[in-house]
Amino acid sequence: MKILVCISCVPDTTTKINFTADQKAFETQGVQYIINPNDEFGLTRAIRLQQSHGAHVTVVTVGDVSCEPILRKCLAIGADAALRIDTQPQDGYFVSKQLEALCQKQSFDLILTGRESIDYNGGMVGGMLATLLNLPFVTHCVGLEINGDEAIMQREIDGGKEHTKANLPVVLGAQKGLVEEKDLIIPNMRGIMQARQKPLTVEAPVALDPRSQIEHYEKPEARGPVTLFDLSDVDGLLNALQNQAKVL
Repeated sequence: MKILVCISCVPDTTTKINFTADQKAFETQGVQYIINPNDEFGLTRAIRLQQSHGAHVTVVTVGDVSCEPILRKCLAIGADAALRIDTQPQDGYFVSKQLEALCQKQSFDLILTGRESIDYNGGMVGGMLATLLNLPFVTHCVGLEINGDEAIMQREIDGGKEHTKANLPVVLGAQKGLVEEKDLIIPNMRGIMQARQKPLTVEAPVALDPRSQIEHYEKPEARGPVTLFDLSDVDGLLNALQNQAKVL
């Protein structure tokens, strides 16, 4: 079984985000990047299938050379091979088309994407890729078992879980619950050393214009000051709610 795990390199959640002077892009100077958390859940499940089913796991990202340390970490976690499509991700459709071209050249039985990335929260790539490849797609995936040539899945829905199955190949949108956070794999020294010997291939991108572009970013307005009232100052609270907040 061949598994493809699609990886996004995203800013660490503790990183303070700023924008360039023209407000059209992230300021990358000093930003620490990590594996997109939803993608990491998918990668961990793929490694478990590697261990139980002898699967071959390939990770891929669309990005420049700055993404290679993240791919090396994926290899240290346990992936067998890594691919980097050498172009900046423009929009969801652009990324999906790059991945489609790869999947047309190499066949995969299971394709794992994250439900969404934590930088743009677009959540488009998995569904678009499945549509382009004419494959079944299950997102919000919190359970996955492989039985022969069939994938048995659980997806999170409002108030419960939906159980579904589909013949391989299939595209899944992974999220927390597919594996638990405590089960995420931390690279050890042996894995880090082995990662240096594993292949990291750079692929040329497909020539394609994005279908959308970002005009500019803007930060949310700063919150106003907080007014504290003494427990006995009921009149002051009522006055503020009525005349300042205008909610009474």
